[in-house]
Amino acid sequence: MQNANIYPLLPDALLMLAVVVAWLNDTFAGDAGRKLTAGIALFSTLIAAVWYGVLATDPHTYYFFTNMYVVDPFANLMKAFVTLAYAVSIVYSRKYLEARDLFRADYYLLGMFSLLGQLVMISGNNFLTLYLGLELMSLSLYAVIALRKTSPVANEAAMKYYVLGAIASGFTLYGISMVYGATGSLDLGEVFRAISSGRIDTAVLLFGVIFIVAGIAFKMGAVPFHMWVPDVYQGAPTAMTLLVGGGPKLAAFSWGLRFLVVGLLPLAVDWQQMLVILAALSLIVGNITGIVQKNVKRMLAYSAIANMGFVLLGLLSGVIDGKALGAADAYGSATFYGITYLLTTLGTFGIVMLISRRDFEADNIDDLKGLMKRSPVFGLVMTLFMFSLAGIPPLVGFYAKLSVLTATMNAGLTWLTVLAVITSLFGAFYYLRIVKLMWFDEPVDTSPLETTLCAQAFMLLNGLAIIALGIFPGALMTLCQHALQLSFFKL
Repeated sequence: MQNANIYPLLPDALLMLAVVVAWLNDTFAGDAGRKLTAGIALFSTLIAAVWYGVLATDPHTYYFFTNMYVVDPFANLMKAFVTLAYAVSIVYSRKYLEARDLFRADYYLLGMFSLLGQLVMISGNNFLTLYLGLELMSLSLYAVIALRKTSPVANEAAMKYYVLGAIASGFTLYGISMVYGATGSLDLGEVFRAISSGRIDTAVLLFGVIFIVAGIAFKMGAVPFHMWVPDVYQGAPTAMTLLVGGGPKLAAFSWGLRFLVVGLLPLAVDWQQMLVILAALSLIVGNITGIVQKNVKRMLAYSAIANMGFVLLGLLSGVIDGKALGAADAYGSATFYGITYLLTTLGTFGIVMLISRRDFEADNIDDLKGLMKRSPVFGLVMTLFMFSLAGIPPLVGFYAKLSVLTATMNAGLTWLTVLAVITSLFGAFYYLRIVKLMWFDEPVDTSPLETTLCAQAFMLLNGLAIIALGIFPGALMTLCQHALQLSFFKL
């Protein structure tokens, strides 16, 4: 419904105001105001995350800016988690940034600009708005990866990400132009109605859909558009890797859901076939290639590729025989998987940053040896994250995988379900290898682990969330399905 009430936009406005205030503080205070800039970024995002969570209980849908921006339960739910992810990233990265002279306003400002782009991606109700949100997020991430100017590896990662990202953006924009040429509109609702009318040249339209799906696959890191993921994860400083592998993954999923479900659902039979290929390749390449990796960040990159394969499984299982009766459940399982994977990713990279110190990056898997002896608490938390990623009950990763596999089975894709299970067994190997190194090997490095009390508290809460959501997953799953039902399938 159209509504003049601007209250649903206030959390967005808060974050925009925080960016302006932080920018002014950096301009006039310089290096002396770095702590205040970090504080503004942290507290504004924490407040906004809670605010979005409260708004997610509002069942109404609000349109703004001539229907180009939508605020609905699904948007608020996704915004709550991507905003929380950025706040947690700030907490985890504090010591890491200080040890490398990267504790500068640039990191926080670029991160917040990226966050604003993610919010636009999640709430875009127009092909052009969705594209602008993508560019705001992407350009900020290109820059933040290159912040460590003295690191050739980081600069190379930023350049690779920029070049490949520009190509993917071109694909997306070209696809949008073809959809516009076929339907005469960029509004998601108008495009949906035009396609449903049956009076559209489907040949031109399908070409546009192919390019849009390619852009979505690139941003999610799905095979064969995954080439940038391992190089960027490995080359970027770990704090920047977390910014790339955290909230943006969930935002990209939400972005793809807006494109495919809100605008292009009548063509589901066509784009589902594309997603089947992308999901199968991602599961195979991500899980098998990850086995041979010696660099822990590169291993986590292939893990991300495999996990995006699971998200795609949920995304392709919503429409069965041309009917979307179980779409909310299937897309809800994909949403649940994306959220829980985000929580696990935050903690995993947080531990990697914890082990790192000045002039030393915990890049190699061997750097995790003996972590239980160095720090039993953090070793146990990392074990929980690895078990969850491997899909071992009763942790949340098991339930997330089970819900997606159930949706895939219900869609009649038995062979794809079997493939997902078999490849997950390969993936479990490199997760359990990490656990073995932490518990049974002698530590290579015996220096004490240094971190802030705030980071320790967040890390423990992160680990507890993985356990709690695994034992009691019903509330979050119901919330995901309910938000999708209210936002996309009211009719």
